[in-house]
Amino acid sequence: MPPSVRSWTAPIHSAHLVIGGGLAGSLAALRLAQAGREVTLLERERTPHHKVCGEFLSREAVHYLRLAGIDPLTLGAQPIRFLRLASPRRVIETALPFTALSLSRSVLDEALLVCATLAGCTVLRGAFVENLAERKNFWTAHLRDGASHSAPTVFLATGKHDMRGRERVSASHGDMVGFKMQWRLAAEQTEALREYMDLYLFKGGYGGLSLVEGDAATLCLVVRRSALRKTGDWPKLLASIQQQTPHLAQRLQGALPLWDRPLAVSAIPYGYLAGGPNLPNLWRLGDQAACIPSFTGDGMSIALHSASLAAAMHLAGKSSNEYHQALKSHLHRGMLLATTLSRFMVTSFGRTFAPTALSIYPGAMQTIASLTRIPDKALIDPL
Repeated sequence: MPPSVRSWTAPIHSAHLVIGGGLAGSLAALRLAQAGREVTLLERERTPHHKVCGEFLSREAVHYLRLAGIDPLTLGAQPIRFLRLASPRRVIETALPFTALSLSRSVLDEALLVCATLAGCTVLRGAFVENLAERKNFWTAHLRDGASHSAPTVFLATGKHDMRGRERVSASHGDMVGFKMQWRLAAEQTEALREYMDLYLFKGGYGGLSLVEGDAATLCLVVRRSALRKTGDWPKLLASIQQQTPHLAQRLQGALPLWDRPLAVSAIPYGYLAGGPNLPNLWRLGDQAACIPSFTGDGMSIALHSASLAAAMHLAGKSSNEYHQALKSHLHRGMLLATTLSRFMVTSFGRTFAPTALSIYPGAMQTIASLTRIPDKALIDPL
């Protein structure tokens, strides 16, 4: 039945409604519940699940998680201290300017959801929101099963997927498709990857490989849609990338896939940054507020920062518009640099020039990593 004529039940009321149980939604719900606010969180999936994500936790992300009572190391997170950039002809290594961690979203998201529940948040799993309607500054979320939930304040944290009727504006670098796959590498390749994030440049895209809990290796790729159309399906795409990047082919030699097929997400809105006039009491979090290119490894930090900032400003009586402007001021410089570099890296010239330039000045990777981070002074409870 079309949404325009579907019949929903009378809405269940709450003071605060959070849509999405990822990092941003769960942390915002946790912070509000800890402050004694009534919160209902709607999560579309019934069980822990993987997401298309590089799973790179920078020091800002680790900082926010530990403030929330979660130590990623106790969940099996793997340390990352070095970057390794591999192109068809060169492999360049450098130390990170900080120690990062890598942990799967299925484990990390579940840990935050449990924390939110223990803090008093009502978490409803399997709650698929079909649309979000606003009337007289009051919000109602209509679920696929016919139920409805309403609140005067909504935190929208649906990740890279838009809510129908609440779509983000077009992004400056929104022609990318993301893939994620996990492998069990051969023993010698696992040890060669340990404490490293491997980055790969290939025609029309780039990707990263790192270890997560249990020594599973997560490969994430972003590919221009035009390049994907040329290769066709996933096996042909992966074969083409390995042919272009012998370093990745070596990593995957003798590897056993842990999934039947990769996860995928289309039309990633890289470069999107909210900040203009917004509807009252609609707070966008995570990728709904800012979608930074994956190579920076700052997506999870931004998700956690946006949640902490939104909760703090809401509890202080600030408006959602004030929040979006503050978040934009924290992120716009790094977002601009990251998006410019990402657009450059997926060109033929960029793929050729970047390794040569970085071989001359390897410290540039450290500089880029530092410049695309959330500024320390902007953090809630600074480092």
